[in-house]
Amino acid sequence: MRFSIIIPAYNAEDHIRKALGSITEQTFKDYELIVVCDSCKDDTESVAKSYGAKVISVGYGNDGLTRSRGIDEAVGDFILFMDDDDWWLHEYVLEQIDEKLREHNDNIDVLCFSFIFKGWKYAKPAGNNGKHWIAVWNKCWRREAIGKTRFPLIKSCSDAYFHQEMFQKNLKVVCWDMPMYYYNYLRPGSISWELKQGGKK
Repeated sequence: MRFSIIIPAYNAEDHIRKALGSITEQTFKDYELIVVCDSCKDDTESVAKSYGAKVISVGYGNDGLTRSRGIDEAVGDFILFMDDDDWWLHEYVLEQIDEKLREHNDNIDVLCFSFIFKGWKYAKPAGNNGKHWIAVWNKCWRREAIGKTRFPLIKSCSDAYFHQEMFQKNLKVVCWDMPMYYYNYLRPGSISWELKQGGKK
């Protein structure tokens, strides 16, 4: 298996179809799609299954542990993460990533790519300060490089801790200014939106 795509989901039946569709419409088909439904009380699980996803139901109440469970289940050589309210920008994402990896003879541990921030801001793989964006979804990770690294038990921004631990390793990192991902920042009802409102999910 070339790629494992992991989506942590929480009561996402109203919006996850766009995320799933952007994956199943890919021209490159050597992948597995893993949706980890965390404490879902709606129809997210059946929606995900209708797109051919491997669905795992958990009761963590924590997006970090949910992503970690996805890593545990993954068998692909490389792992990509997607949030349940985001999506890939076009149907050639996996094909282009595969070509980029092969261009480097697969000697890449982390491939960082550009993304669109809420539809208006184009974000390169590294910010103006030269540092990588603290996000897991604008990167393709070699599963062996991840090893035993997992996300911590915190309410939000668990990707920041995972990101920090990963980049402390001696990794081969390639930055690629190619837009792949739409980051639907502060979608009403999302964890980031709830925390910004001062509430709890």
